Amino acid sequence: MIHKFTKRANAMKPSDMRIILTASEQPELISFAGGLPAPELFPMEALKKASEAVLNEDGPVSLQYSPTEGHAPLRRKTLDRMKAIGIQANLNQVMITSGSQQAIDLTGRLFLDEGDTVICESPTYLAALNVFNICNANIVDVEMDENGMLMEQLEKRLQENPHAKFIYTIPDFQNPTGRTLSLDRRKRMLELAQQYDVLILEDNPYGAIRFSGTPIPPIKHFDREGRVIYMSSFSKIFAPGLRLGWICADEVIIEKYMGFKESADMHSDGFAQRITTKYMEQNDIDLHIEKINAAYHDRCNTMLACVNQYFPEAVSCVRPEGGLFIWVELPANLNARKVSIACLENGVAVLPGDAFFATGSQQNALRLNFSNSSEERIVEGMKRIGEVLHRELRTEAMVK
Repeated sequence: MIHKFTKRANAMKPSDMRIILTASEQPELISFAGGLPAPELFPMEALKKASEAVLNEDGPVSLQYSPTEGHAPLRRKTLDRMKAIGIQANLNQVMITSGSQQAIDLTGRLFLDEGDTVICESPTYLAALNVFNICNANIVDVEMDENGMLMEQLEKRLQENPHAKFIYTIPDFQNPTGRTLSLDRRKRMLELAQQYDVLILEDNPYGAIRFSGTPIPPIKHFDREGRVIYMSSFSKIFAPGLRLGWICADEVIIEKYMGFKESADMHSDGFAQRITTKYMEQNDIDLHIEKINAAYHDRCNTMLACVNQYFPEAVSCVRPEGGLFIWVELPANLNARKVSIACLENGVAVLPGDAFFATGSQQNALRLNFSNSSEERIVEGMKRIGEVLHRELRTEAMVK
């Protein structure tokens, strides 16, 4: 039988993201490959109470179809969260999505015709690259340093691509590098977007997971034209299984988003939306986030200490001020994908950095997640990676 798939379907390949989620279900494997929150920090008892309250108070209504734009009380809660970090918006400028991944997917559907240009950081979030590739977009990347995307190079890319649809950026604790876009570069990015008449897609799922340094206002805070589409998620600060995120944008844009969302899933899980709202009515979610951040700070420090203790001296890494990841750069003569296979054989999963590059790739980098492992498992896993790295370096030296 011949399957008459579309060109887009035929171009699709198994993604590293799917492999990550599969690996995470193997309890005997120490996995630093995913971007999973710590399950032991989920507020289980509070969620039970919130769920029971929703069923008792709202009954069958909580299990009925919901508005496409989302449960109004939850949208008001998201407005409060954005206001606390400097984003002023109204209720008609917010739409609830099935995680921030749906927000990226809907953005691709809304703005990208085949061949349209997206400008993004290099490296960047691999599942966003998947969306842009499925849309057959022209992905143009911009290099980064320790302060995020390089603005001089961004301007050059905008000059070379005058019809680019949007700039995609993860300004806080970027996935995969953990880097944070500096304040002056955030302002400059918006200036360039205004000058070259392009939108900015500001993806901020990690911004609340800050455990050191000083918070920086989002790019959307400085937006006066409705040029920035802001998206975030409850996945990293609450529970990813509920699949709740949101988009904040100009009302005209939100109206278009709703049309595409209606064709995708009608609305995000209404029961999950009510549970999340009730949880925030009954509890201080910021206290919960503080608990998460304290645990992640300790785990991040443990992982960084292990890099120094167990990895070869030639290895370097980014020290993040928050988020879920560290970015490790290996000696130039080591291939990270080969290293990742050897690590898997040694009982630990890591993600090679080449998966995060749109054009070209860096063959000697690894992304390591610290949030989803205890400090004891981090130490053991990092020892195992260190063993592999030292062995690979010895092998390379013998070959030469």
